[in-house]
This record gives sequence, structure tokens and C-alpha cells, in this order.
Amino acid sequence: MRKIKTIILASASPRRKEILEKTGLKFRIDESDYEEKINSRLKPHDLARFLSCEKAGHVARRHRNALIIAADTIVVLRGRLFGKPRSTDQAREMLKALSGKAHSVITGFTIMDTDSKKEMSCSVESRVFFKRMTADEIEAYIRSGEPLDKAGAYGIQGLGAVFIKRIEGDFFNVMGLPLYALTENLKKFGVNVLRQKNAFV
Repeated sequence: MRKIKTIILASASPRRKEILEKTGLKFRIDESDYEEKINSRLKPHDLARFLSCEKAGHVARRHRNALIIAADTIVVLRGRLFGKPRSTDQAREMLKALSGKAHSVITGFTIMDTDSKKEMSCSVESRVFFKRMTADEIEAYIRSGEPLDKAGAYGIQGLGAVFIKRIEGDFFNVMGLPLYALTENLKKFGVNVLRQKNAFV
């Protein structure tokens, strides 16, 4: 089997690392230093793709002959965008807003070939339905510390799962990396995870 490009995951997110590991492909991590700025003039899908592309571009400058994978996840409730909360007060505000409602989770991802300069960006949307949370439940969840580094102030793979009644769409997308869409688009770069498993360095 021929040796192909190194894969670089442009994220320090343990959740994205965990999801990409499910493919069996070997990869390296190089966190992007791009400073995210929410541009409310962009539609949510456009914004998610834009942010992922910027992250990929910043990491691509540091690598040769590599495939860069970057992603960005945003939560959208009735047109309002939720990123990562900057404080416990902001986390509390987000959770109160999401309580008892359905919202969208949109993850944009970019694949970038640093050699050929070929790149593509895609976005995937899932719907998440929250139970109505009591004030005590929100406070207890905030005290757990889990909400503070996650878009929308909750983690579906952690304690936040107890608030979720159901999901429509890709579960992994809500975690931060839509596995099906990613692996399908990797084929456009000559990477088939079922055929090329363990071919990466």
C-alpha cells in the first residue's frame, strides 16, 4: 500500500480527536491559532464553513504534503447564534434559552491539501430537542464545569446528554465533527478509510 499524505487535525478538541480516531486513520494534531469572530452578517452554514476554512488555512501554512482537517460548530436557536460561553453567566443564559426548545447544531468542516492547494468546505445540520430544565438543574450542570468550553454551553457526549429528549440528524455532528460527511468528502482527496486504514503517518 502506498504511503500517502499526513493528516493533520487542526483542533485541540478531545471530542473531535475521539471521532476522527473512529476511522482508524493515523493523524497528528496541530491546533489552529485562528481567533474566531462571529460575523452575524453571514448565514449560519456560511459562517461555520468560513470559520473552519480560516482554521485550516492557518494550520496549512505550517505543513507540507499534508491534508488539513478543521471544523467549527455553532448552535442556532431561532436565528440566534451560540458559540462557546465566555463565563458562567453566559452559560446560564444560553441554557435558559435552549430549555424546552429545539435548536440546530451546525458544524462546518474544511479539508485542505497543502501540496495541490485543493480544498473543500461543507456544513452539516442536526436538530437537538431539549427537555425543560429547572433552575436547579441548570445550576448543577454549570457547577460541573462542562458547559464552559462547548458551543451552546452543553456537551452531548457528557452530562449534558440528560437534557436531550431526541436528535434528528448526525449524532457526531452535534459532538463537533460529522463523521459520515467527513469520510465521504475525504474520498475526493483519495482517502477511503475502509481501504486505506493505517496508510497514514
